[in-house]
Amino acid sequence: MPTYTYRAKSFNGQEESGSLEAKSESQLAGLLKQEGLVLISAQEKGLAKKKRMEISLFSRVPITEKLMFARNLKVLISAGVVLPRSLDLLAQQTRSKKLSGTILAVKDRIIKGTSFSDALLGFPDVFSELFGSMIKVGEAGGKLEEVLGLLEKQMARQHEMSSKIKGALAYPAVIILAMLGIGAMMLLVVVPKLAETFETLQIELPPSTQFVIWLGQTMASRWYVVLLVLAVSLFLLARALKTEIGKKVLSFLSLKAPIISPIIKKANSAQTIRTLSSLITAGVPITRSLEILSESLGNFYYRKAMIVAAEEVRKGSNLSDALSSYSYIYSPLVIQMMAVGEETGQTAEILEKLADFYEEEVANVTKNLTSIIEPIIMLFIGAAVGFFAISMIQPMYSMLGSVQ
Repeated sequence: MPTYTYRAKSFNGQEESGSLEAKSESQLAGLLKQEGLVLISAQEKGLAKKKRMEISLFSRVPITEKLMFARNLKVLISAGVVLPRSLDLLAQQTRSKKLSGTILAVKDRIIKGTSFSDALLGFPDVFSELFGSMIKVGEAGGKLEEVLGLLEKQMARQHEMSSKIKGALAYPAVIILAMLGIGAMMLLVVVPKLAETFETLQIELPPSTQFVIWLGQTMASRWYVVLLVLAVSLFLLARALKTEIGKKVLSFLSLKAPIISPIIKKANSAQTIRTLSSLITAGVPITRSLEILSESLGNFYYRKAMIVAAEEVRKGSNLSDALSSYSYIYSPLVIQMMAVGEETGQTAEILEKLADFYEEEVANVTKNLTSIIEPIIMLFIGAAVGFFAISMIQPMYSMLGSVQ
C-alpha cells in the first residue's frame, strides 16, 4: 500500500500536513475526512522526483488550455475514442508543455489501472480538486461526457469574467505606469539641472523644493540602490501576500476598497454560485461540494464562509441558514434564492440562473469602471504635476521678487 504525503485543512481553517498509507488518493481523502480534515494536495512518496522530471513546476497552465482540453476530450469521448488514445491525441495538440506532460502522465497511470479521476487528482497544480471530483462523479454515473460539458461551461464563464475584470483594470494600470515613468525621467534629467541653477544663484529653497531636489539627486547618483530597494520591497511584499496573514489582509482590503469592493463581491458571488451549481448538477453531495468550493475561491473570507457552511450543513442546517450570518459578503438575494432552491428542490437550476445574473452584473460594472477611475487618476496626476511645478517654480518667483 503506497504512502502519501499530504496537506489538509480543518474546518476551522487550520492547515496540517503529514503522511498516511492509503490505496488511492480518494481513500486518503476519506480517511482524512473522518478526522475532520479536507484534503488539499497529496503526493505519493517516491513519485515526487519522477513528476519533477516529467513536468516543469515553474510553468503555469492557462485556463484557456484546460478549457480546450475539456472541450476536445468531450468531443473525442462522444465519438467513441477510448480514453488513453484520446489523452494521447490531446497531449500532442496542446501548446502548454506542462499540460502536455501532465496528460501523458495521467494516461500512463490509467494504463496501470488508476481511475481517470484519481490520476487527475495526482496533479493538483494542474487539475483542481473541482475538476477531479466532477470527473469522479461522471465516471461513477456513466455520464463523463455530460460532466466534461459542465466543466467546459464552468471554465468558460470563469475565464470570460476574469478577462473582463483584467481588461477594465488595464487602462488605469497603463496610465499609472506611464505617470511613474515620466515622473522618474523628470527627477533624473530635469531636477538635477535646476538644482545646479539654484545652487549657482544661491537661492533659499523651500522645503518642498529641497525634497524634490534630494529625491532627484539620490535617484541620479544612487539609482542602483533605489532599484535594489524596490526589488527587495516587491519580493518581500509578494512573499507576505502568500502567507495566511497576508492573504487575510489583502482579502479584507479588497472588500473595503470603495471602487473595487462591489466588483470583488459580485465576482466572488458569481464564482460561488456557478461552481456550486455545476457540482450539484454533476451529482456531488452538497457538503463535499462546499468543501471543494472552499478551495477554489481566492478570497479568505469567502473560503471561510464555505468551510463553516459545510460544517453547518453536515450538522443538519440548510445552506441558506448557514450563509445568513455572512450577509456582509453575500447579498440577501443570494441567500433568499438559495432558500427558494432548497424549498423547491431546484437548487442547481436556480443557482445557474442567479450565476448568469451576477456575471452580467460584473460585466456591467467593469464596463463603467474606466469612466469612474479616470477622473480619480486625473486628479492624482494633476496633484503630482502641481506639486512638482510649484516646488520648481516657486524659488524662481522668489528670486524675481528680490531683484525688483
